[in-house]
Amino acid sequence: MELRHLQHFVAVAEDQHFTRAAERLMVSQSGLSASIRALERELQTPLFVRTTRRVTLTEAGRALLSEAERILAQVRSAHEAVAAVQGVLRGTLSLGTEQCIAGVNVAGLLAAFRRRHPDVEIRLRQAGSGELAEEVAAGRLDLAFAYRTQADTDQLRSVSLTGEPMTVLCHPTHPLATGGAAVTPDDLGREVFVDFHPDWGPRRTTDAAFSAAGVRRTVALEVNDVHSLLDLVDENLGVAVVPRHFRHKRETLTALPVKGTGETVYETVALLPPEQATSPAARALMALLEQGTHEEP
Repeated sequence: MELRHLQHFVAVAEDQHFTRAAERLMVSQSGLSASIRALERELQTPLFVRTTRRVTLTEAGRALLSEAERILAQVRSAHEAVAAVQGVLRGTLSLGTEQCIAGVNVAGLLAAFRRRHPDVEIRLRQAGSGELAEEVAAGRLDLAFAYRTQADTDQLRSVSLTGEPMTVLCHPTHPLATGGAAVTPDDLGREVFVDFHPDWGPRRTTDAAFSAAGVRRTVALEVNDVHSLLDLVDENLGVAVVPRHFRHKRETLTALPVKGTGETVYETVALLPPEQATSPAARALMALLEQGTHEEP
């Protein structure tokens, strides 16, 4: 099995199209098709279901994809490790992050990294914490800044960044705001909630707190960005339970502490592969984070 066969297979799986994958790889379509056929002959099973418009993975193809991505990530890390020993950091840094993550200034950190390592290409994608954890474990991301969604495994480890309590945000004319006191999940049981997609860290934290308290809640307004959530609360269309640092993003809203949720906190972490599989670029980024270099003007 040749590495180029795996590279070609992953490209077709991502694009779901032979022509687009061939163009991206800058190879002929006939050569790409021959490469996939050679891989299928070696594995003695079809990897794709081909139609006139697109191709989809077979069950065997889906099984191979995660392993192929992990192998290619390890090969890339090996090349980058050799370059690092020679004194030059090259290659790609693939980073994932949730929106408005606490404990790290992502833009500042990446700017500091680029100043230190201009030969490394930076790729950034934003997603929910559950998806980011899967991407790091599969080798598609070098690391990610996210909410802690699970305990460490043999494919994923975490480095704690910060933890903070959750806060209720509501319109200043809302009945909760007039009291100004801390509220419990029971106090909020009948409220209409604005919240994020279930894969987001703040939503997972809030769901866990209410579940532990035995209180059901209604998320009527579900959004995928912080500003939309704040706008909806600002129009008094619902209340939101969010990490405490969100209160500084809209000073016109009333922020109330939440009590009665036990040890539930919003903990953000850096998600990385096992130590031996961590790329030199990811190590360099974490070193800058620990030094606080990203906070420099």
